[in-house]
Amino acid sequence: MTHVATATEAKPGGLFGHPPGLTVLFLTQTWAEFSYFGLLAMLVYYMTQQLHISQQDASIIFGVYGACAFFSPFFGGILADRWLGRTRSVIIGATMMMFGHFAMAFEPLLFPALALVALGNGLFIPPLAVQVGGLYQDGDARRDQAFSAYYMGINLGGFTAPLLCGWLGETYGWHWGFATAGVGMAIGLITYLSFRRTLPPEAPRVKAEKSERAPLTKEDRGKVLTLLGVMAVVVLFRVAYEQSGNTIALWVSDRTDRVFNGWEVPATWFQSINPLLIIVLTPFLMAYWRRRREDGHEPNLLKRMALGCAITALSSIVMIAAAFAYKAAGHPVSAWWVIGYFALLTMGELYVIPVGLTLFGTLSPVQIAAMMMGAWYIAKFLGSLSAGFIGTLWSVIPAETFFAIGAGSTLLAAIILFWMGSGRSAATAR
Repeated sequence: MTHVATATEAKPGGLFGHPPGLTVLFLTQTWAEFSYFGLLAMLVYYMTQQLHISQQDASIIFGVYGACAFFSPFFGGILADRWLGRTRSVIIGATMMMFGHFAMAFEPLLFPALALVALGNGLFIPPLAVQVGGLYQDGDARRDQAFSAYYMGINLGGFTAPLLCGWLGETYGWHWGFATAGVGMAIGLITYLSFRRTLPPEAPRVKAEKSERAPLTKEDRGKVLTLLGVMAVVVLFRVAYEQSGNTIALWVSDRTDRVFNGWEVPATWFQSINPLLIIVLTPFLMAYWRRRREDGHEPNLLKRMALGCAITALSSIVMIAAAFAYKAAGHPVSAWWVIGYFALLTMGELYVIPVGLTLFGTLSPVQIAAMMMGAWYIAKFLGSLSAGFIGTLWSVIPAETFFAIGAGSTLLAAIILFWMGSGRSAATAR
């Protein structure tokens, strides 16, 4: 299925030979993620330390919030496809997120604020990601690079947010951190509005063009089934991955020696390790994959994701060892344990999430492109929800047993994805 309706002539002139629109979308997403991860880095600490919510309840709230934030894109994608259009959907979603982050500065507005951010995220994410793919014609090899670069933009915001928002929150009060996150979202919205002319033209909306909408072919339906299978398996990956901002944050705060040269590192700063490593490693990984493609090695994206899940399992195994070290020592252990955890988690993530985005951006039929991009985030919805409820076991079972659950979940995901990559669906995912 040719993406004629959304693809633009990908002329040179932007950064690194990519269309100028990629820079605009990159910056918009970067500031949006700055606001989102700024809130996320502080949320568990804010609930347990400021609002005095129990660890179990805070874990559930954290999980449900993350789940809603990435279940709403499914419906947001439908709204963008059928009624709002992609540009209008991004603008409305960004505005809701901005006001939600500002509302987080007021304690009584915790739940309304989280709802605004979650719903706004649903309208914002799918059409923005679809616009990335729409910058390129079918068969353009730069599309894979664009999604990896776009994902690096996500993590640029994720890296800077805990450093600034988290530091302001821990040092001067959480409301200052949340307000700063709101300012970041405002900058992202202004960037998007100022350079809309560089973005792909709007595709005809499904509702308005219903009589002209081409039905899904047998090949299209096969691609959709493959994508739904990937989505289901990635839930297992998310069960372990989503602990990085939940129980791992508590591990850093309570069981990690954070003193370096007499100075105690803010706990929120550890949330910057993952996005920092993504920023550093992504260009090397992109160059490696490009060389392999130039040498004639056709990538099997499902097996690539399987490798990522296996590496992620190793990160949980590191934390199992850290838990035994803590039990033996009886006091906070070296920060190198959690740094090692984040290093392996990041390597695994780079082989799973941007590759999954590439699959959904490439295989989704044009008639339902934004909706399918939203469906990708259902995996995060189910994974975040499961991770939140599993997180309630943190103070109930031994830490080594808790981390073993994550290791087992990601190993199972690796096995299933490897099997899928070796079967009939492998051809579809190339």
